Amino acid sequence: MTRTEFAPGLTVQGFTPPCKLSDFKLIAFDMDSTLINIECIDEIADAVGKKAEVAAITEATMRGEIKDFKESLRRRVALLQGVPVAALQQVYDDRLRLNPGADTLVAACRAAGLKVLLVSGGFTFFANRVKARLGIDYARSNQLAEANGQLTGEVVAQSWGDICDGAEKRRTLLEVASLLGITPAQCIAVGDGANDLPMMGEAGLSVAYHAKPKVREQAMVAIESGGLDRLLELLA
Repeated sequence: MTRTEFAPGLTVQGFTPPCKLSDFKLIAFDMDSTLINIECIDEIADAVGKKAEVAAITEATMRGEIKDFKESLRRRVALLQGVPVAALQQVYDDRLRLNPGADTLVAACRAAGLKVLLVSGGFTFFANRVKARLGIDYARSNQLAEANGQLTGEVVAQSWGDICDGAEKRRTLLEVASLLGITPAQCIAVGDGANDLPMMGEAGLSVAYHAKPKVREQAMVAIESGGLDRLLELLA
């Protein structure tokens, strides 16, 4: 399928813009490096001098070179054992920023009647705060285990399962769509890494934001420069 440049840094394939934002009813976002500027797990690891080690695993996973996201996450989280829980707040305060255009795009979607879902292989500490900050309707992410004010190096099982990987992102998108009484074709999915591809493959519109090559190649829209709000150039 041929990719066409709609505007500098904004390309499309298998999609003919413009269409109406209000034709869609749900937009699902990845969090780390999509809605926000960092990979939270890498920054937490920095607190114990293991950022380079953890970041290398994260990068290989997002490129799709490490296929098993759950095993990759467990390996990285194990390296966080002993990190003070207070370090999470410090990462949020000092390092986490919304990516350009995130607030504008979310506000436009809400104004057009869409529900907003954050579905992340990252962590509830950050996802819940980003959810509140942007007025997002639903969020699913992984929960770090704590004991005596420190991270234990494990992930806590939740009612839906233990780790939110690509398969869980896809299942969550379909679950929320079903709850809303809409079809996957009425959903938009936005991400940057290989674990976003399962949900992007289900959505009526898939959007790669400053994404890994494998993700850009498969997405219907690729935003390669500028902010998330560039999607609005395609959706009247």
